[in-house]
Amino acid sequence: MKNTIHGLHHITAISSDVHRNLEFYSQVLGLRFVKKSVNQDDPGTYHLYYGDYAGSPGTIMTFFPWVGLHRGRPGTGQAYATGFAVAAGALQFWQKRLAERNIQTFAVEARFNDEVLPFLDPDGLRLELVASAETDTRAPAPARDIPAEFAIRGFHGTTLALIDSGATAALLTATMGYRLVGQAGHRTRYVADTPGPGNYVDLLTDPALPRGLNGAGTIHHVAFRAADDPAHVNARTALLERGLHVSPVIDRAYFKSIYYREPGGVLFEIATDQPGFAIDEPVESLGTRLSLPPRLEPHRAEIEAALPRLHH
Repeated sequence: MKNTIHGLHHITAISSDVHRNLEFYSQVLGLRFVKKSVNQDDPGTYHLYYGDYAGSPGTIMTFFPWVGLHRGRPGTGQAYATGFAVAAGALQFWQKRLAERNIQTFAVEARFNDEVLPFLDPDGLRLELVASAETDTRAPAPARDIPAEFAIRGFHGTTLALIDSGATAALLTATMGYRLVGQAGHRTRYVADTPGPGNYVDLLTDPALPRGLNGAGTIHHVAFRAADDPAHVNARTALLERGLHVSPVIDRAYFKSIYYREPGGVLFEIATDQPGFAIDEPVESLGTRLSLPPRLEPHRAEIEAALPRLHH
């Protein structure tokens, strides 16, 4: 599978309040609301997507907002934290912005060559703003009240919390094309074939972490990028040869997906870059209508009637 995976595609988490979720990620973090769809396995629930202007792979944070769901507990066996990339020098702006909105933050920490501002979303989901001096040519998400020099540019990476990282590290390096680039304390960092923000996976084995419990404020799965269908097929073949249980290819309309659990228990997905989010609405108006995959389109009226109204 080497050279068929090119960093992160999207990360999907769980929320308990659809309106609060939309306000936080679009208005507070300034991400663009790029797709209003439904959970294809549970069409009575929204699936919300946030990212850069075009909804590019490597920028997309998505949510299943199950209304009233109990709060989970981030911990081992889960993707523990999601890092968003910002420019060097941007953290002071974000500390002030988050404090003004009563968002819980933690002390800025040095991590490898980066500065990291950890904070929580309204469901307690662990997020980080990672200020790096590395080159990041991605255009920032446009926002009315966030200057472009401070705006989020997409993912920096994901942190997986594990009791033992050995088997996960072997999967990343031997099968998924990642390589070890740093180690400090309980944290090891791996990077995909192209170094830089959006391509990092950190493995955290801090014995003080509790066992993770699923629920609101936790991550459902982490998705990696495959450029096209042949790369996707090659990735699935390599995973099967490693003895992993891998789903069949599933057409999610905006990308094709396969799913599998890595040895530490985290649900992984590999998603194709194409066809993307502009197949059913123009880039200029992404997120303004309920988008349904073709198989659910005949049920639009009943699906819309069951979903809470969203105003954006």
